[in-house]
Amino acid sequence: MYYNTNITLSQEIVLSLRESSENIVKDMKMTVAVKYYKENKLSLGQCAELAKMSKEDFIQLLSSYKISIFNFDNDEELLGDIKNA
Repeated sequence: MYYNTNITLSQEIVLSLRESSENIVKDMKMTVAVKYYKENKLSLGQCAELAKMSKEDFIQLLSSYKISIFNFDNDEELLGDIKNA
């Protein structure tokens, strides 16, 4: 099931950005997906879907924001995972 939502943008904003309204909405989706991933509100797969990207492309997008897909609370947790690999 999908929900449709309308976003109203003023002409001034669209003209100032010099982007099509479709590209602006696409950028908004990617930005929100990054935000929700960073806040652990959605999984990587869900955020990739929201951004209309493959998981690999979404990981690249996260990297461009310097957000790692590896989340460790401390060095011991990281070292433990490395030992178990």
